[in-house]
Amino acid sequence: MIDVEHLGKVYGSTSAIQDVTFQAQPGEILGLLGPNGAGKTTTMRILSGYLPATQGNAWIAGYEVHENPMAVRQRIGYLPETPPLYADMTVENYLNFVVKIKGIPAGDRAAKVESALERCSLQEKRKVHIRKLSKGFRQRVGIAQAIVHDPPAIILDEPTVGLDPRQVIEVRNLIKNLAGQTTVILSTHILPEVSMTCDRVAIINKGRMVSSGTLDDLMRQLAGGTRYELEVEGDRSTIAEQLQRVEGLSSLDWLAPEDLPAQHHKLRVSTETNQNFGKQLSTALVNANLGLYELRRVGASLEDVFLQLTTEELTPENPGAETSGLPSESSGEEASRVEAMNLPPAIEPDGPSKEIKS
Repeated sequence: MIDVEHLGKVYGSTSAIQDVTFQAQPGEILGLLGPNGAGKTTTMRILSGYLPATQGNAWIAGYEVHENPMAVRQRIGYLPETPPLYADMTVENYLNFVVKIKGIPAGDRAAKVESALERCSLQEKRKVHIRKLSKGFRQRVGIAQAIVHDPPAIILDEPTVGLDPRQVIEVRNLIKNLAGQTTVILSTHILPEVSMTCDRVAIINKGRMVSSGTLDDLMRQLAGGTRYELEVEGDRSTIAEQLQRVEGLSSLDWLAPEDLPAQHHKLRVSTETNQNFGKQLSTALVNANLGLYELRRVGASLEDVFLQLTTEELTPENPGAETSGLPSESSGEEASRVEAMNLPPAIEPDGPSKEIKS
């Protein structure tokens, strides 16, 4: 559904993204994960047709973004980080405005608007002016404008930024409900966003794609062996001596929880392979008359993977678009409306736009 090959964007002598390559399959949710300034927004704005790429290609629903920009725009929904909303419109009037500028036939507009209101749980807010909505409901309206024309692909840039915990859960559930028939790409730097919402993840750092795959695949590839956490009663030096006799043990780290009883110790050990060493560890401790209270195998977390792939600091030569002092890509709400709706900045559409107060 979405194929990106060797995408690059250069501003003057500064490279914002380099050689970005990934795919999103039909019906899946792909998370574009990276720290602030990694190049996520630049990538998404190229995919939406708002920015031209310096090099590389991107195809959405079989159309190349640069060669067929209008065909691509008809087949995507786009939500920038700031939702493209007109505060003086009601929710329903705004969505009616959106379906007109997206070219939906007049006979289909009412049904499209009603479907978007229902899918985003906005029926009770349809007559409310957008300026009176909470941030969470405004985010829902932003998603509604992205899906109102039933596009096969949806691009969401930081869809839960600035929301409270309840609103985050509601927006996550809404995004998950979009999957299946619709391909979704969402960018985020928030780790729980990916683990709770996405089928696959592509990690970008300093403008380059550093890894991609399912969360389980990434954690298996980067785990670097097997880890165990133990709680043992006994002399600390004896515990260390017995564990170090286990063949294949590569590291031993003492943990320091505050609520342990006297002579109890918490520790984490790592092995060099992915084999199960639980039996060898327990045997070594029990044979030495040490009290084994806990032994559990622990896998690498998403945080471990993320930190391993993105720990290098940004360099002046390649800082990424969002932190490099490059020309602003998000200069206020008007720019967000223009980029999401694919309108030239000078255009003032007819119809509901007359309600807008500039």
